Amino acid sequence: MSALNRFLGDSPLRVALKLVVVSFLVGIVMAAFDLSVWNVLDTLRDFVDWVWSLGFDAVFRFWNYFVLGAAIVVPVFLVLRLLKYRRHP
Repeated sequence: MSALNRFLGDSPLRVALKLVVVSFLVGIVMAAFDLSVWNVLDTLRDFVDWVWSLGFDAVFRFWNYFVLGAAIVVPVFLVLRLLKYRRHP
């Protein structure tokens, strides 16, 4: 068995024939659902844009929560440290 056969899982001619048959069947199903390659690519692009914006929106939301909490926590921490420092010279 050659390296190419091992890589493909079968002889190149059989793999090419299988790919032609499966591509034809997928094309029939896509046509039945009135899908085109451009529709699929547009949908994929929209999905990536949505995930991208969701990811950065989550980062901005985290940052806002962090700053909001830090506005309370840091001053309280500093006051507590100063009070503790005054008690134990």
